[in-house]
Amino acid sequence: MCIAAWAWECHPTHRLLLLFNRDEYHSRPTQPAQWWAAGKDSKEILGGRDDLGGGTWMGCTRDGRLAFLTNVREPGSLVSAKTRGQLPVRFLQGSHGPLEYATEIAKEADQYNGFNLVLTDLNSGTMVYISNRPGGDPVIQTVAPGLHVLSNAAIDSPWPKLIEEMS
Repeated sequence: MCIAAWAWECHPTHRLLLLFNRDEYHSRPTQPAQWWAAGKDSKEILGGRDDLGGGTWMGCTRDGRLAFLTNVREPGSLVSAKTRGQLPVRFLQGSHGPLEYATEIAKEADQYNGFNLVLTDLNSGTMVYISNRPGGDPVIQTVAPGLHVLSNAAIDSPWPKLIEEMS
């Protein structure tokens, strides 16, 4: 699911430049990027929406929060796993900062199939990466300024999809 490339805090004018392609199965129903109506206690989200799971692969809020997600390719999957698309939604609608939210997600990471999640607060200049694969404890790291890529393996890994796109 997806490939992302971005420049974080290394452009003279823009804090973040992001390219993102969702490459899910075409038969999986989705809604195009649009503002989701906010509930009584939630923020509006601009993003696409997965009609099956109700979540998103990428979204942002008016107050400078952004989250995007890729799947980790793995041979087996959990049949009763929680939907990964809710991970960005919960961050975007919540009030925790990226590192605090990633730490919270790490406690339940084993309930999801493999994921990579990037959480950003543009106002504080904070970007955090969390992944629940490969096995063991989840990986949480602050994303340093620079150019980054993410596909179906760890951040900045030389994954086949990334190498093919770069050549």
